[in-house]
Amino acid sequence: MPTAQQTPPEATDVPRRALPVIDERAGALPAVDAFCGAGGLSCGLQAAGFDVHAHLDVWQPAVETLNANFSEDRESVDVASLSAADVLEFAGGATPRLMAGGPPCQSFTSAGRRKEDDPRGSLVGVYARLAAAVRPDVVVFENVEGFATAGGGRFVFELLEPLLDAGYRVRVRKVNLANYGVPQHRKRVIVIASLLGDPPFPEPSHSAWGAPGARYVAGRPPTPTLGEALADLPAAGTRDAPQGHVASKISDLEQIRIAALRPGQTMRDLPHELWHDSYRKRANRRVRDGTPTERRGGAPAGLRRLRIDEPSKAITSAAVREFIHPTIDRRLTLREAARLQTFPDDFTFRGQPTDQATLVGNAIPPRFAEALGRAVAEHLRSAGEERSEHRTGELLEFDVTPAQQMSPALARVVAAVRSRFLTQSLFCRA
Repeated sequence: MPTAQQTPPEATDVPRRALPVIDERAGALPAVDAFCGAGGLSCGLQAAGFDVHAHLDVWQPAVETLNANFSEDRESVDVASLSAADVLEFAGGATPRLMAGGPPCQSFTSAGRRKEDDPRGSLVGVYARLAAAVRPDVVVFENVEGFATAGGGRFVFELLEPLLDAGYRVRVRKVNLANYGVPQHRKRVIVIASLLGDPPFPEPSHSAWGAPGARYVAGRPPTPTLGEALADLPAAGTRDAPQGHVASKISDLEQIRIAALRPGQTMRDLPHELWHDSYRKRANRRVRDGTPTERRGGAPAGLRRLRIDEPSKAITSAAVREFIHPTIDRRLTLREAARLQTFPDDFTFRGQPTDQATLVGNAIPPRFAEALGRAVAEHLRSAGEERSEHRTGELLEFDVTPAQQMSPALARVVAAVRSRFLTQSLFCRA
């Protein structure tokens, strides 16, 4: 299995809550959030009892958003240029108990064509090697579901090898965040690694339905629907509407398209003469240009009217262009997309409108981040601070599909992982 050859870093119920602030109380657990984007992960971690000492991101709209919401005066930071000593300095001089992050995933998202030579993919290895050099008690990694098979499994190995070599015990699991109360079907690969013994994984808090990977969990409430998540928002564009709750302008032709869509329908359900030109070209390309299947990306949807009685489809940076409100003939507003990502209404986004849409679409939902943070916090507090600096790393779990059968690409990756890291504890339920 190929791995990148790079120089390692220097060793050394939908409740509405006010935005959490930095927790400086005694007992708060210090953490670092790398490649943090808008700060959805930090928002949830702070609600779970972490004090996020450092938010690290190079993109200026993200930095401005972080400064607006977390009372900071941070400049952009290129994580790929940092040493372990740099991270410790950002963290106030002490090793953080938790280092968490999600390196940019655009090069292997299933929402578009894959670019396996995209240099952004190497940021996975950068993150893993940097975390291994910093040596926090726990490392958390989040990425899109396509992470497991991108590059033939290259990125899986770039992530696992440094952590296992550094002595971490690691779980890898793909989950549907709807099972954690997020009102959308958002499948993500989550990795939790610990130097303090077997890392935990948060138990599902909700039963979900309507999409692959969603699980029925006995005794748990159903995942909130889109209608429940948006129910108490004022009308778009009114004086008391939160930031970003403004309907976008649309053309007369677009209004005809939108009015013709019934709940659950997409552009493919419209008469062909109403298709967008870009949609028509993409739809035709899939059947006549010979593009290899693995490079075609997901099936095109174009416009999609959501259903009010189900969790939303996954929110992406394109949601405010492509997702139609279930009962009103307009696109989703930025604030509605942020609600479906579980951001509180007083969380503001900076940058141009397209930047704000990207910040919302790429974020880790704070509600899931809080569930993840609470599981990690309990692990840290119960384990204390003792750890073995010489313990051999171990891959405890590699559960990357709920399906009964794996695709050939995923089967090859699982076989390679078993061959390289096989232990008696390793398993994959598929």
